[in-house]
Amino acid sequence: MNYTPAIKLATGVLFAGSGIAHAAGISDDVIRIGFLTDISGVYADYDGQGGVQAIRMAIEDAGGSIDGKKIELLYADHQNKADVAAAKSREWVDVNKVDILIGGTNSAVSLAMANVATEKKKVFISTGGGTSALTGKQCSPYIIHYTYSTDALANGTGKSVVKNGGKDWFFITTDYAFGHALEAATSKVVKEANGSIKGSVKVPLGASDFSSYILQAQSSGAKILGMANAGGDFVNAAKSANEFGLNTQMNLVGLTVLIPDIHSLGLQVTQGMYLTTPFYWDLDDDTRKWSAAYQKVANRIPTYIQAGTYSAVRNYLAGVAALKTDDPDAIMKWFKTERIKDFFAKDAIVRADGRLTNPMYLMQVKKPDESKAPWDYYRKVETLSPDDLYGKPENSDCKLVQQTAGAKS
Repeated sequence: MNYTPAIKLATGVLFAGSGIAHAAGISDDVIRIGFLTDISGVYADYDGQGGVQAIRMAIEDAGGSIDGKKIELLYADHQNKADVAAAKSREWVDVNKVDILIGGTNSAVSLAMANVATEKKKVFISTGGGTSALTGKQCSPYIIHYTYSTDALANGTGKSVVKNGGKDWFFITTDYAFGHALEAATSKVVKEANGSIKGSVKVPLGASDFSSYILQAQSSGAKILGMANAGGDFVNAAKSANEFGLNTQMNLVGLTVLIPDIHSLGLQVTQGMYLTTPFYWDLDDDTRKWSAAYQKVANRIPTYIQAGTYSAVRNYLAGVAALKTDDPDAIMKWFKTERIKDFFAKDAIVRADGRLTNPMYLMQVKKPDESKAPWDYYRKVETLSPDDLYGKPENSDCKLVQQTAGAKS
């Protein structure tokens, strides 16, 4: 494959002059990556086998080995169950000698993987889990939160809707950690802008019948229906709202929307919808070139989680090559020292709390007659700054930030 100018830009910077002492070699003479994702459930289109392809592409682009040490990939379906994720992560570390855990498309799963990584002192990069707890009270020296977060989605989409007059909200929320965090973060944004919350309903993950929830939203008196869900849950909720004619009475706001959702629902249903995304295939020359390379191997347009997964693995491997070790403490120090520059993270850093400071983009879904080609679905409204998305690090309740501030004072 041997992609790309964007990754060359990254590695040209990242390999050089880190100032980090090299630890001893590659453990077991193999670099092992353990990837847990949703392969069969509601988030399979977001990551799944497409995420596996993204990692394989990153490994190939790294040459398949580093200093003669083979790069191996293990992957499994976490089934959206935290206990399954924890057990598999622990098995991989203890038995298979995995060097890095990655993935976690599902916030409860990401938190479970983070706990194992912290206990075992292994690097964990969450590329699919949204919960901001990963860089808050549950942060650790071994966690990097890549791609996006619930706070970023709320600050991006939520603030934009309120700014444009959408102040009375009702939420349909997936009933687990991700949905709860997304509703809470968006509610905070709405209230700070003098908006009001008319109510919410909690919906089991993977529900197919949304009729009773739509009726509750309809009778709430709210003007905005905030859908604090994702994947098949978001698609089913949006279809049901359209069938009930709710989109003629309320403005539908998807708080976690990825491009397969728009493709599934169609522009006729989603036109005009605002959404926040860290990546869009047609954003610029670098995203177009990488996406074309990805489409050749995966036969699909990449989602932002798949793009983030590639970037995370490619940069991890760049760190291993630069330091000539997969030692987790050395790798984490490297990540928090070097700047990340590629098609996905344009001149980003990893903060003390583990948050990657990639920008995100406020997008609006095009009308059917504005779309000129397959997958031409978005127009960019605004580039959103990391401080506005993720909050300033000094305001974090992560103990690592407080320790860093104390050491500098």
